[in-house]
Amino acid sequence: MQNKILSHEQIQHKIKRIAYQIYEANVEEAEIIIAGIDGGGLLFAKKIQSVLKKITEAEIHLCKVFMDKKNPVESGVQTSMDASDYANKSVVLVDDVLNSGTTLIYGVHHFLQVPLKQLKTAVLVNRNHKKYPVKADYKGISLSTSLQEHVKVTFETRNDAVHLG
Repeated sequence: MQNKILSHEQIQHKIKRIAYQIYEANVEEAEIIIAGIDGGGLLFAKKIQSVLKKITEAEIHLCKVFMDKKNPVESGVQTSMDASDYANKSVVLVDDVLNSGTTLIYGVHHFLQVPLKQLKTAVLVNRNHKKYPVKADYKGISLSTSLQEHVKVTFETRNDAVHLG
């Protein structure tokens, strides 16, 4: 049995709120890099990018972040942008769910290999089961869940949802 935690409308509201928070933190920036972790993070990043493009004159660039989430040490982290394209810029690393923090910490580590103006993180769901010292600067919802429970984020046209099962 799955419980719906967030409806499509609630997710749209959270996307807008996070986009406005990112805009407020970067109001002086000419460019903002939205780096979405492949999978749900990338889909979430595209939605944030879409809202940002409507509310700011800044150039909003989407950077795809690729890694094996089960084994980021072995796979390493690759991005669709060259490091020189995001150096000395404001970067927001985006994922759908912050669970243990493994994916975000390896993503953060990758981006810190070059000098940045700032690096922030955004997640739709923060589960509070971190084993690494990484936090979400922007979050849609925080859930206190058991380790046995599973959060499923679905991004579908006009039917986005977050379920807990």
